Amino acid sequence: MKSATFKVWRGDREAGDFQTYEVELEPGYVVLDAIHKIQAEQANDLACRWNCKAGKCGSCSAEINGSPRLMCMTRVEDVAGNGPITVEPMRTFPVIKDLVTDVSWNYEVKASIQKMTPREPDFEDGSWKMHQYDVERPQEFRKCIECFLCQNVCHVLRDHQMHGEFAGPRHFVFAAQAEMNPIDLTDRIPQLREELGIGYCNITKCCTKVCPESITITDNAIIPLKERVVDRSYDPLTKLVRRIFGRSDKG
Repeated sequence: MKSATFKVWRGDREAGDFQTYEVELEPGYVVLDAIHKIQAEQANDLACRWNCKAGKCGSCSAEINGSPRLMCMTRVEDVAGNGPITVEPMRTFPVIKDLVTDVSWNYEVKASIQKMTPREPDFEDGSWKMHQYDVERPQEFRKCIECFLCQNVCHVLRDHQMHGEFAGPRHFVFAAQAEMNPIDLTDRIPQLREELGIGYCNITKCCTKVCPESITITDNAIIPLKERVVDRSYDPLTKLVRRIFGRSDKG
């Protein structure tokens, strides 16, 4: 492949449209390379957010041929077909300019989630006794690069725009990481149910499918959190047992 046609969305939150560019390709080009070449040779004012170009910062999230992806990890040859390659900003968040969206809402939600409260150390040196399983269980959640592709594809946010009632999968991963830590004493169940709206998730697994870090968001983070909320809030027998014996929701 020596050249490709790109249709890149240009505009701001008021209005915009796709503009067409022909790009001469080099071997191994990813979509971000093509966008940079368009910037350098045809549209110097094209706005695009990026940083590491290694799939680890999450900055270059966009929609390529309608699919949420990292531009730096998407090879042109993998998305090229009979028609032009479309590149547009994430649809779930307000556009600032061209391919750059305002994702600040995500950081506001993250800041609102209750932080960890560690229990008293088990040993005099300030450390805790932990099983290897407890160490490994939340390990995958730490791989999140906050690209917000999972937020972008989630239909509760994308189609229904329920940003004021639903935190989204990225933040359930963040909450799960703390909830599954055996030294944490914070009770997040009421917040997950009332403020973060975990009940709105109907586990379509679309967030898991787009995660560039292959985090099993739905099965390993969201479903366990939903189970804890249901156990606490809607199972009368479980509520009675917990009240009598003072059982914790951790575990």
